[in-house]
Amino acid sequence: MRVYLSFLLLLVMFTDVIHAQDRSAGAGKKASTGSKNATARTSTTTAKTAPTNKTATTKSSNVNTGDKKTNVSNSGNQTTNIGSNNKVNVDNSTNNININVDNSKDIQVNNNRNTVVRTGYNQPPYARPPYYYGGFHYNCYNPFFYHPYQPFYWGPTWHPWGFFVATMATTAIILSVNNQQYHYDQGVYYVASNGGYTVVSAPIGATVTTLPPQTQTVVVNSTTNNYYYGGTYYEKTSKGYTVVPPTAGTIVESLPDGGTEVKIGDVTYVKIGETYYQPIQKGGKNVYEVVLVEKA
Repeated sequence: MRVYLSFLLLLVMFTDVIHAQDRSAGAGKKASTGSKNATARTSTTTAKTAPTNKTATTKSSNVNTGDKKTNVSNSGNQTTNIGSNNKVNVDNSTNNININVDNSKDIQVNNNRNTVVRTGYNQPPYARPPYYYGGFHYNCYNPFFYHPYQPFYWGPTWHPWGFFVATMATTAIILSVNNQQYHYDQGVYYVASNGGYTVVSAPIGATVTTLPPQTQTVVVNSTTNNYYYGGTYYEKTSKGYTVVPPTAGTIVESLPDGGTEVKIGDVTYVKIGETYYQPIQKGGKNVYEVVLVEKA
């Protein structure tokens, strides 16, 4: 009987050991499967959250209008190139503007411009009160009559102030006024500049022996006339024709290029150099009168 009980006890213990090993193996398999599933889920998540690299595309537009070309870059910094005689490069990244200018023809000359208006040449007193504005009196014999400033062209041999020529005509003569050398040709005065000659206003006191055929006679007073060409006034002397300042009250039909309309109060004058001209009407014609400007 004892032997039989001992045998049963051993059988039960052996069965428990077998069951424990099976449970351990099952747990190992579940853990392995769980690990594999976790790895798969991790891989899937990684694939889903992988960063997307996009390459920005820079757009460039070329605009061609005539001889001007504009290249526009939309990548942040913009550069505009304008193709013409003068080129302007604009870099918006620094807000700096570089302008290329040819300064090779820049000159510095005392032009002795006709800036002084003469008075006292047996002229009658002004019958009209002067126009007052800004502390100055503007004297004229005739009332203001506005008409637009239209520069007059004296022909192919005449050039306005600032005009540049590379060579001088063989007909030109050399004059010296106030230690400045001028070249005179057919009513136009030049000074030598870098690589050529530049037109300047006629220097007061210069004397020439002949005047262009288009020269006009203008009345200064009852006994004196001046000669007018290209905005320059001349007076007949024993040596020829001498450049003089304009005389107050003188009336001319035309003004040269280079003038500017200047609005002073209610009156619009034309300023040539430092001389003021008032638009008026005389005998039904649009003309200009030299203004006498005096400090009030």
